[in-house]
Amino acid sequence: MINEVIKLISPKNLETFFQDEQYSDNIVIVRPTYLSICAADQRYYQGKRKKEILDRKLPLALIHEGVGEVIYDRKGEYKKGEKVVMIPNTPTEKDDIIRENYLRSSKFRSSTADGFMQSAIYMERDRIIPIRNIEEGVGSLLELCSVSVNSIETFLRKSHERKNIIGVWGCGTVGYITTLLLKSYFPDSKIVVIGTRMEKLSYFSFADEIKMVTELDENFKVDHAFECVGGTKSADAIEQIIEHINPEGCISLLGVSEDPVDVNTRMVLEKGLILIGNSRSSYEDFEKSVELAQDKQIQAYLNNIISEKVEINNINDINEAFERDLNNDFKTVMKWNF
Repeated sequence: MINEVIKLISPKNLETFFQDEQYSDNIVIVRPTYLSICAADQRYYQGKRKKEILDRKLPLALIHEGVGEVIYDRKGEYKKGEKVVMIPNTPTEKDDIIRENYLRSSKFRSSTADGFMQSAIYMERDRIIPIRNIEEGVGSLLELCSVSVNSIETFLRKSHERKNIIGVWGCGTVGYITTLLLKSYFPDSKIVVIGTRMEKLSYFSFADEIKMVTELDENFKVDHAFECVGGTKSADAIEQIIEHINPEGCISLLGVSEDPVDVNTRMVLEKGLILIGNSRSSYEDFEKSVELAQDKQIQAYLNNIISEKVEINNINDINEAFERDLNNDFKTVMKWNF
């Protein structure tokens, strides 16, 4: 079957490819409806990855956050028109110890496999989950929710039981969603968000407290912390967390940086801290995210960080969406009409 795929062939240069897709009983064909632009997609689009990485990975269809509707399922398990969230991580093996999103053999859409900028996606049936009662625009944020769920579930397994105060460093989308879900998981804990822009911190109405990074004095302490900053500012955030976290606390790292980040290992050792790396998510994380998003209040909060919805009818619209996304505080969602 011939499929239309929009691929990035060089920075800011998209082109249409026609590919022959293989179909089997294990495949469900899904038409994308709402796709969300991620910072990782932007780095590819803007050419902010290293040249050797771009040379190796392009041409590549971008976007790994999205929902769609079922076009065809030969087995009849999914009805035509049924709304589903698409899971970008695609494992090729099972491991009794290592989760699927950390297996080096797994493929990930918009990184090591084509993403969702296609007229139809040929999804393995264990890579989709129905999203009944979830608005599709909000549904496009479920991938990010699943990443936060993955980090919180790992935190539950690794951290000690004292969780009186949990700090979240970062006032962007990842910090927002992580804070929102932490309040759901730990309603009796005090969740404090620390950021650099008060206009973005003002969105965190569900947090117990918000603080600017410049407001922290020596008496401010947290039992555990989530770093959601990423980029060049990761080092500053991690340094501040190490300074203000109580001994034997967990630091969950979610921020992505292209370059190595300095860590004050002396104080990590002195305080007996646990640093947890978090990346991507598994089927179970998506299941939990869909469950949490049934809550209308959570849906409303997620809807608040959709900065803009852009109608996509052609490649020029995609270019426009990526450029406009640079000026949006939170998420740019594409209504996919290809």
